[in-house]
Amino acid sequence: MTDQPNDIQSSNTQPSNTEPSNTQKDPDQWVTGEEPMTGAQQSYLTLLAQEAGEEVPESLTKADASKKIDELQERTGRGKDQQ
Repeated sequence: MTDQPNDIQSSNTQPSNTEPSNTQKDPDQWVTGEEPMTGAQQSYLTLLAQEAGEEVPESLTKADASKKIDELQERTGRGKDQQ
């Protein structure tokens, strides 16, 4: 009975990465990409835009908001892994 930890570990493994996760998928390919941006996106965009010294339109789609977040993270240095 004590030889079963390997079985438990194997049942907890992550699926193979044959397809990119939603966090890596091109926003233009998102099924919900044309929906209005989420409240979380809008809040984070507001913060990034303030730091970058620009304004963000409030009528962005989820996909456009994601692209803008990527752009502003690059400009402000936010959202990058600390090394």
